[in-house]
Amino acid sequence: MSDPLETADRVHTAAVRLLRMVRTVDEQTGLSAPRLSALSVLVFAGPLSLTALARAEQVTAPTMSKLVAELQAEGLVAKRADTADRRAIRIEATSKGRELMLEGRSQRLALLSACFARFTPAERATLEQAAALMLRAAQG
Repeated sequence: MSDPLETADRVHTAAVRLLRMVRTVDEQTGLSAPRLSALSVLVFAGPLSLTALARAEQVTAPTMSKLVAELQAEGLVAKRADTADRRAIRIEATSKGRELMLEGRSQRLALLSACFARFTPAERATLEQAAALMLRAAQG
């Protein structure tokens, strides 16, 4: 049985390397990693307040405000009045932003899929189990 610290080190190393590998296709979007990450949150989590988006991305509100302004200038996000509180603003991905994000995700998945296709069915099953465990760990 392996030591939890050794397992953590190997999983961390593998996750970082996989992330670096898939980031190569992210360059095709033309967006910086922070802008792409913020857009991803909005596409997959739905409209959020600036504060909630900043919290999700672990940045300050002024930093997020700048990122949102850049995304808005590119037509990838829009600011809308909150239906529950007209004084509040919600930021949401536009259809252009959604399309860009989904295409980028598709390219990432194609890259990973090509790598995993070289594995045996048993190895892919093991990887599937590991992914489920990693998602469970990410829930806390």
